[in-house]
Order: sequence, then structure tokens, then C-alpha cells
Amino acid sequence: MTPIMPHRLAAFFAYFMFGAAQAIRAQETPELPPVEFLTPDEIINPDTRDPLQPPATAAGPSTNVAVNLTALLVKKGLLTQEEGLALIAQAEAEAQAAAQAKSAPIPPAAEDELRVSYIPQTVRNNIRDEIKQELLAEARDRDWGTGSAPEWTSKFKPFGDLRGRYEGIFFADGNDNTGSFPNFNAINTGAPFDTTGTQFSPQYNVDEDRQRPLLRARLGTEIDIGDGFTGGLRVATGNGNSPVSPNQTLGGSGGNFSKYSLWLDRAFVSMEVGPGDGKELSFLLGRFDNPFFSTEVQWDTDLGFDGLGFKGKTELNDRFTTFYSGGLFPVFNTGLDFATNQPSKFKSDDKWLYGAQIGIDWKITEDLTAKFATAYYDFQDIEGKLSSPFVPLGPNDAGDTDASRPSFAQRGNTYRPIRNITPTAANGFGTTNQYQYYGLATPFRILTTTGRLDYDGYDPFRLSLIGEYSRNLAFNSGDIDAIAVNNRGSGSGAFEGGNNAWNLALQAGKPKLETRGDWLVSLGYRYVESDAVVDGFTDSEFGGGGTNVKGFSLGGTMALSPNVRTGIRWMSSDEIAGPPLGSDILQIELNAKF
Repeated sequence: MTPIMPHRLAAFFAYFMFGAAQAIRAQETPELPPVEFLTPDEIINPDTRDPLQPPATAAGPSTNVAVNLTALLVKKGLLTQEEGLALIAQAEAEAQAAAQAKSAPIPPAAEDELRVSYIPQTVRNNIRDEIKQELLAEARDRDWGTGSAPEWTSKFKPFGDLRGRYEGIFFADGNDNTGSFPNFNAINTGAPFDTTGTQFSPQYNVDEDRQRPLLRARLGTEIDIGDGFTGGLRVATGNGNSPVSPNQTLGGSGGNFSKYSLWLDRAFVSMEVGPGDGKELSFLLGRFDNPFFSTEVQWDTDLGFDGLGFKGKTELNDRFTTFYSGGLFPVFNTGLDFATNQPSKFKSDDKWLYGAQIGIDWKITEDLTAKFATAYYDFQDIEGKLSSPFVPLGPNDAGDTDASRPSFAQRGNTYRPIRNITPTAANGFGTTNQYQYYGLATPFRILTTTGRLDYDGYDPFRLSLIGEYSRNLAFNSGDIDAIAVNNRGSGSGAFEGGNNAWNLALQAGKPKLETRGDWLVSLGYRYVESDAVVDGFTDSEFGGGGTNVKGFSLGGTMALSPNVRTGIRWMSSDEIAGPPLGSDILQIELNAKF
């Protein structure tokens, strides 16, 4: 680099400081003006005048640049305010002296002195560029005036949404309200139920209409860890730790404007290992979104999966792409001290889900595409198990298979008692102290086929047909009939449960709802028998949540802005097996995302 001569730097600095002095003197108080960040070109070459000459007047762009540059030095702590004012005053005097020297006759040069009376334009440009690069390097080192956040913040991508909803639940006339709909989830998550007592077990509401306002709030972030790794975190509201519903009832949790809980809804790390070029593969560890292509009948849309999962795809050609997913997911892990009131502990009764799916995306024509997949879900040890014979003398006495009962359930699955209580004199030979828990009456090994057909011939509108069929291959009606305590006919008392589920839905409208006025409507029908899928993981909205339901749903959504939409949904359902139970649910909501 060509050295910058001292007298050139002095002239250049005087050029800036002269304008600054004039601006400071014109102010009523000796305060520096606010910093107005400038581009490097504005700092180095603010106008068309020669950068080595002082400005023609005290006003103009040069004055603003000099004042702002001085204020910036003070703001960054490189100068105090007093030092800045003093430096500007000194520069003013030097600039005035330079101007007087310019108008005076040029004295003859001494024998040992070389005087330059003309600086070529190329030299001026080189000097300007060198000073510009020095200032830019200093700005980068000290992060002057950029206003940028620390580098680590660029790795986070926050997101969230808020939803307000009105929900009305209206029950049909003629529902059986004589005690035919026990709430097994309430029993299994509390004290065991004494079947010889004089009180009803906890019961679902089947005859009194209800209305409630609901709030859902979710806040999360994606994290770019680097080298193919990403992470995710999300918290959400919820009436409890339900895996299928983040809805919080306003006025709930004790009412009186009590505060609401936030739950850890997602927390995972993913690793991308696919080679790209039409081939993708990623692994997920933690708590993450559903990795399977499915409808809400198999998996509720809010359900998160715990464990280790994978998903990927491979493009075969321009028309066909295969995709696949699967994983190992812990459904329940036995407590370390189970049973807490026994010095000799019970063996573990862990539950697992092994799932795998393979499918294909098919571009049939330019406007018609299809997606089909088949999945197999194997729930290990999810069914209830009969305990060893024992005599519970109180509600706190534990059986060695108590952990086989579901830790969360909705309703619809068939249940069986899991405590083998021995009749003795201590319990009146079976007439008292029959403290009972209930487990699922059947194992679950589910084969599911899911499909979607999209037609875009009416662009930008799309017509979609979505369907799914599931069958529990482990279901045996004869085995269940001997132990079932629900899903029996009100007349004969015979077991009426089943193991098949299917649903169809037709959608029309804009698929993404990106601008105001975009809309999407849907019409669907479903038929979900009692033990086709696990009721704790299926849709939490239709029929109040769970299985053993059939009926229609009709809904529509409209965008009010790119990030705000409103919607309405009507669901009408009836019970399939057991006593009569019908209900209608109306939902009106406003959803905003950011």
C-alpha cells in the first residue's frame, strides 16, 4: 500500500472538521447532534468537491458528515463530549489557517524541500480509496454504526401463534344419563374406584349443554446448530398435560383470573444426513412433530412424538418420489420407585410404539397429483394386564400391574379391570374394599393406509380428496367379550366394539391462505369403531375426543390478512357401540401467527 503522507491526512481531516465546527457554533447548547448513520461513500466522498480541499461554505453535506462522524466517535466511547467539541474547535482554526495560506503567495521552496502544487486525479483517488479501506476495516473491527445483533442471534428463528375460540357443545335428546359412560381417565389418574361403594364412578357429561371460550398460545424457535444439525423448542398452553390439546379454557384453572400454565410442547435435535440431489434423510431425537403422513383420526394434529424418529424421500423420476418415516417412541416409562408404598418394588411395565411408513408421491398430470402411504404401528404392552392376587386394604395399596393402565385417555376404547382382588374376611369376601383400576382390553397393532388426491386445474383454487383406513390387527372380539366393562349393548349386554376406522374429506379453496379473502372449505365423514386406534392419541375435537364415533363435519376458513384467519366448524356425531349418545359441536375461532 502507498504510504499516506501526513500533510494529506491533515488536509483531509481539516476538511471534515471545518464543517463540524460551523455546525457546533450555530447550536444554542454545546450538545452533539444525534448520530445519523451513513454509508462509507458518504463518509469518504460526501460531495463532488476535491476531498483534499476544504468546503466552499460552512453548510452542505460536508458539515453534516463531519458532525455525525464526530458524534459517532463520542457515542462509541472513543472521545468524550468535551474532547469532541475541543477537537472540532481546533480543526476549525486549522482549516481557517489553511484557507488563508491558500490565498497567500506561494513562497519559493527551500533547496532541500519539494513542493507539490498540483495533485493528479489518480493520486487523489488512490488516497481516498486507502482512507476508505482503513475506515471500513476499523468499522468492522469495532462494529461501528451497524446496529447488528450478536452473531449467535442469527441462528434462532422464532415463531408462534395465538388462537381464540368459542365452543358450544349441544347434546341430543335421549342420551343415556344413567351412569353408562364412566370416565376411565379420571379413575386411572386418581384414586382407584371402589366398585362396592355407594357412589357413581366419575362420569362424562352427556345431557347438559356447555359453552366455553378457549385460548391457545404457542411460542417456539428453530435453531441452526450448524453442520447439518438443527434444533427446536416450543412451549404451549393447555388445561393440563394432555398430549392432544393445547387449549386453555378461559375462566378455568380455578377461575377468578388465575394464571395459566405453560408446557414444554417441543424440544428436539435433528440431523440431516441425506446426500441431496433429490435424496433426503433426517433423524430426530427428543419431542418433535408427527413424522408420519396421516389424518387426525390416526394421530391428532397437536400430538408430539417422544423418542427417536427418521424421515426421508427419494426422487425416482419427474413423476414419482418415494417417502418413508419411522421411529421408536416411549409411550410410558415405569417410575423408579414403583410402587412407592412397597419396600419391595414391582418390575417395570414400560410401553413402546414402533412405527414405520412408506409411501409415494405421484404426479399423474400437470394438474393432478396423488400421495399414498401405508403404515404399521405396533404398540408394545399398551394393553392392561391382570395383577397377581392381592388384598388392597385401602385406596393407596398398589397392585403389581397398576402401571399397565393408561396414564392418559380420552374415551371410546374398551376397558378391563386389572386388579386381581382376592376375596377374604378383610374385604367381606368381595363385598367391600374393591379398589379397582382399568386398562385397555385389547393390544394394538394397527395397519393404516392414507391417501390424498389434489386437482389444480382451477388454479389458484385446489380440489382435494383425503382419506384414511385403519384396522387393529391385534383385536379379538371373543377375548375382549370375556373381560370388557364397557361398549356393551344396553339390551343384551353383548360386546359391540370393533376394530376398523375410515374417514373421507373433500376440501376446496386456496391451500395456503396467503392473502386477504383467501378461503378454504371442507366436508368430511368418519366412522371410527371402539378399538380401531388408541383413543388417547386420536382427534380431540370430534365427538368430544376419542373413538366409537361416527358422523359429519363441515367447516370453512378465511384469511383476514397473510397472518390472520378466521374459521367456523360444525361437527355432528353419534356413538357406534353401547348406549345412545349424540352430540353437536360448534367452533368459531380467530387465529394469528407470527
